[in-house]
Amino acid sequence: MRIDVLVFIQPHLEVLLSTMHISPTFDPKADVVLYEGDCIDLLPTIPDGLVSLVVTSPPYNLGKSYEKRMQLDHYIAQQKQVIEQCIRVLSPRGSLCWQVGNYVEDGEIIPLDIVLFPIFAGLHLSLRNRIVWHFEHGLHTSKRFSGRYEVILWFTKSDDYTFNLDAVRVPQKYPQKKHFKGPHVGEYSSNPLGKNPGDVWIIPNVKANHVEKTIHPCQFPVELIERLVLALTNEGDWVLDPFIGVGTTAIAALMHQRRAIGAEIVPEYMRIARERVELGEQGRLRIRPMERPVYDPDSPTANVPPKMVHFGAAQPPLLVAEKRDAFHATEEMPE
Repeated sequence: MRIDVLVFIQPHLEVLLSTMHISPTFDPKADVVLYEGDCIDLLPTIPDGLVSLVVTSPPYNLGKSYEKRMQLDHYIAQQKQVIEQCIRVLSPRGSLCWQVGNYVEDGEIIPLDIVLFPIFAGLHLSLRNRIVWHFEHGLHTSKRFSGRYEVILWFTKSDDYTFNLDAVRVPQKYPQKKHFKGPHVGEYSSNPLGKNPGDVWIIPNVKANHVEKTIHPCQFPVELIERLVLALTNEGDWVLDPFIGVGTTAIAALMHQRRAIGAEIVPEYMRIARERVELGEQGRLRIRPMERPVYDPDSPTANVPPKMVHFGAAQPPLLVAEKRDAFHATEEMPE
């Protein structure tokens, strides 16, 4: 495929939008729905097939401050009830991403993705990826290896689904590498827009000094959800998080001109979620940017500062040349 690109720079113009419509109950005209209460009460009010992406991290049944620990079979039954409703509201081209870790009982771990998979399979969803989210920090253990990953199960409702790979490509390791033989000898061998990020994502979790830290003990980093939102939805689509916590999914959606729906049973978490959305509307919300590398003590100056998010302002135009990393726009571009 041949691409000729004309890249030009224009002054950065901020375009303020109308005041964001935040609704406490489902409203098809809202920009974001933040429901304080059980998602089981919210989900029936959402029309069939409305949502393009369901993404969430449900309680792990560990007895955290926001959950009541129950027998594992009761937990699975509760999850199934929520999952069935999420599938009902999911569009035919939509995706469902269920992010889970391990249930721990008497020192033995039970991977929740393995336990929950039969529910999704029984409801006729297709598993596209089992994404491993790796992070460096967490609790230390003395009788087993310390857990440093969790899993995102990405399902689709059909074989015809939204997948915007170019929106989430990451820098090539060898961007100047060329074919050394064959019909394409001398041409660049990698896609100049970047490479597929793969199914192992190294993204810092939200701990102590993380710029996004709130009082929530198990908070999503925005960039984790941002990648899913960009890849699996289009502008104007609805994104649903039935366990929205302190609003991270809403932030990732609103940053990229999507709409969001979320439920949370803990009043203090919902208050923080609303506050974070309002800060984003005012241009005063700080997040860790997707392009920021994981901290390397051998290169402490190789850093990207926190990003200030403004939902009500147009983002600066993306300069394709910045992603091409010195690649000439008139060259043949690999797939």
